[in-house]
Amino acid sequence: METASNTLQLGMYPVDRSDYEEIKEYLTTFGLTPNQIKVFFYLGKIGAKTASDIAKAVSVPRSETYHLLTALQNKGIVEASFEHPIKFSALPIKKAVNVLITTETERLNKLKKSGPQLEKIWQKIPGAETPIEDDEEEKFKVLQGGNQVNSKIFDMILNTKTECRILGSEKDFLKFYHANFLDALDERQIDFKLLTPITKKSKYIFDGIDKTKIKKLCSSVKENLCFLIKDDDEVLFFIKNEGNNKEMRAIWTNSETIIYSKSLLFNNIWSKTDSSEVDFDE
Repeated sequence: METASNTLQLGMYPVDRSDYEEIKEYLTTFGLTPNQIKVFFYLGKIGAKTASDIAKAVSVPRSETYHLLTALQNKGIVEASFEHPIKFSALPIKKAVNVLITTETERLNKLKKSGPQLEKIWQKIPGAETPIEDDEEEKFKVLQGGNQVNSKIFDMILNTKTECRILGSEKDFLKFYHANFLDALDERQIDFKLLTPITKKSKYIFDGIDKTKIKKLCSSVKENLCFLIKDDDEVLFFIKNEGNNKEMRAIWTNSETIIYSKSLLFNNIWSKTDSSEVDFDE
């Protein structure tokens, strides 16, 4: 499937590499690995194929291809036929996205419900008490991969007490929308502010959100800047390496200095941005 140029060869069809990378970014948000994405993309665009055909087309060892197909079947976005040899096919993209969103939502609801019970059982088991000073220490965590990053963002939103501020590119906010972060913000009924470029391509994701909480990010701000501040006591910012295919990565910290610098930047941009510049009725 790979070629040396700016296109990928998908059977007899050339595919623009940047389009594929954009699709890959979205699917990574749902927890798919790069090779799972390759297989799903190939089946979704070419149609039903055998494991042998898939392995050759996406340049993955046949033994690994079976593991990838099993994982995609478990996610509910790939199906297998009863014929011999077995042929595998991908769900239509709209249906596949709905399945992935439903699965992720159910997982998060289950985590929220199991949290109090886990704490109760944990407290019953004796052990050394955590020193109070530990909660006050400055900590840093490197988050690797969509699952870790998305889980941390949900945790920050769900534990926000007063205000959450997010600055990011249009691409970032499209990913946040598909990961249900914007719905989570709205449902919590907390104060929040959003800074992002807004075009016809992305304005639909803000439907139903109070427009006074959104301002249009000026074009002079670099697109690779993205961070989330919670209550002035936690910040998560993305590490973006343009031009490579690494997994999503971010750093979370409760460092006062870093939180202050990000807050200063956000507040400065917010105060200099006119909310009237955002036209949702275009």
